[in-house]
Amino acid sequence: MFQAALIDTERGQFELFKKGKGPPLAFTHLYSEFNEKGNIMSQALSEHYTVHVINLRGAGRSDDQTDEYTYSMDDAVHNLEAIRESLGFDEWTFSGHSTGGFLALKYAVIYPDSLTKIIAGGLCASCEYMEHPGSIYCKDNPNNQRMKEIFAELRKPERPCEERIALSKEWAMMSLYRKDAYYELLNRKESGRTLMSKIDYFTSELKDYDVREELKETPVKAHIYCGRHDAQCPHVFSEEAADLMPEGSLTTFEYSNHSPDIEEEEKFKTFLESTINRA
Repeated sequence: MFQAALIDTERGQFELFKKGKGPPLAFTHLYSEFNEKGNIMSQALSEHYTVHVINLRGAGRSDDQTDEYTYSMDDAVHNLEAIRESLGFDEWTFSGHSTGGFLALKYAVIYPDSLTKIIAGGLCASCEYMEHPGSIYCKDNPNNQRMKEIFAELRKPERPCEERIALSKEWAMMSLYRKDAYYELLNRKESGRTLMSKIDYFTSELKDYDVREELKETPVKAHIYCGRHDAQCPHVFSEEAADLMPEGSLTTFEYSNHSPDIEEEEKFKTFLESTINRA
């Protein structure tokens, strides 16, 4: 289990969960809420790093958004930087998956001097994935309409718990290469509850997201990874981000969709270990 703490910063109070040994690492996701269980990726990272799983604004016991501080990606990165300063670290590693990976790229271009490296995957450097037919978020994808229906149902507060579970399962299945991995996930103790209000905010600002030009200039070492069959952020976009970054590298998981940490768990653990040992 991770150890919970509340951290006061110049930008407000944030909840985090600490576990592990080794150099400091921050881990988060733009619209998830964590608890003492962390999640599968942060648990694996804690074998090599001192991991700080952070609830961003509006999640858990962290402060909610205000007129001054919003749910935006830029504000999230500024908040992470304020947390780093309050913890007293000169620099740290940042790791994130999916929209956590988007934040990793943002962090690398806004505060490169604060990072030793990033470990990030299932990501994109721009909003263009929304137009790629291989992404379930594209209107031309065969799963897009059903995904929208699922999101609409999950937004209804009167929806019974058992129906929410079934809808969430259907959504998860869209992003698994190996479908039986879903049942493995059920047996794992992890957190990361999806906050629909934060998804809506992310969607509203996504049209302006593009860090491709800035990535060409950042000196941050980037360990990028992606499942070959990623149905949310297709593999080509992780490949693009790694190619753009002067110190970027890409690890591909050939038998994974959006979650190689569970679909190819042992290979994924080896990848995480290599981020410590790789010069």
